[in-house]
Amino acid sequence: MRATLERAHLLKSLSHVHRVVERRNTIPILSNVLLRAADGELRLKATDLDLEVTESVPAVVESAGATTVPAHILHDIVRKLPDGAEVSLETGGDGSTLTVRSGRSRFSLQMLPESDFPDITTGGFTHSFALPAADLKRLIDRTQFAISTEETRYYLNGIYLHSVETPAGTMLRAVATDGHRLAQAQRPAPPGAAGMPGVIVPRKTVGEIQRLIDDPNAAVGVELSDAKIRLTLGPVVLTSKLIDGTFPDYARVIPQGNDKELRVYRDDFATAVDRVSTISSERGRAVKLTIGDGRLVLAVNNPDSGSATEELAVEYTAEPLDIGFNAKYLLDIASQIESGEAVFRLADPGSPTLIQDGSDDSALFVLMPMRV
Repeated sequence: MRATLERAHLLKSLSHVHRVVERRNTIPILSNVLLRAADGELRLKATDLDLEVTESVPAVVESAGATTVPAHILHDIVRKLPDGAEVSLETGGDGSTLTVRSGRSRFSLQMLPESDFPDITTGGFTHSFALPAADLKRLIDRTQFAISTEETRYYLNGIYLHSVETPAGTMLRAVATDGHRLAQAQRPAPPGAAGMPGVIVPRKTVGEIQRLIDDPNAAVGVELSDAKIRLTLGPVVLTSKLIDGTFPDYARVIPQGNDKELRVYRDDFATAVDRVSTISSERGRAVKLTIGDGRLVLAVNNPDSGSATEELAVEYTAEPLDIGFNAKYLLDIASQIESGEAVFRLADPGSPTLIQDGSDDSALFVLMPMRV
């Protein structure tokens, strides 16, 4: 194999694929990136057996072929080469090393045979559709923060993506929850998404999708089956196994009868929560909300360091209420409110609270209270 290409093209592709590769691997081939040169392009592929990313870049191919080399080392080499450089990749006659040349620099990397590289892309897909990258990113951004990191409840370690019938039509909906909070976002379902299986996209895959979306105006091709999802973003193809589990009936968690409505300016609320939580302990980041006629008092009491209060003017006409929340969770949700106003729908100090954007009903958030 012998191929020459621009350093910028190679670095961009390596930055996309090498993130999939775990730093520590007990299986040596999983530390490598597969390089295949043919037909005027170099195709790169990396996998961790659950997630696979491939990308093709233009190259001058003098001799077709394929091999695998350590992904992180190759990425570091190319990253440190000067801007505008050309990079030559050539396999040696001994079949054990790949020579990387650029200007006066020369590196020899140990290879492992292409035949050892695993392929997780076998099997068909039952549903396919396309949607704007901005819409997919929005669904992910507004729900990702609520993904559980508790490995024992593995079925919560991702975003539940599914189609639902609503009075407004068929919606493509994303939901995530960790048992303490829930985030839901939706958009009109694109053609082909109706009837798709409900799938749980793993947390690592969600993070990679976020990083790969660099052009919000592009279209993303989505293919689905019960076991896998494949996304095509221009020259990049991401294939991932799905979480094999049953996502809980989240609709039962969303409160329907919360009749106490609090409206507050998002920026004022977020900065006030951030300020008073400065003295809270890391273990118990509880903020007490005392809500009365037209005003909200936020209070934190930490026996080890002191107390803090701050008062805000709000819209609230229901009976007074004291309720506590985790400060970090409040800030996470506030960061997803895109308009200037957040709407809290409350019931009592022990029941979940529904939080929505004052001018956008495409997303909702549910937060469990804390004892304060």
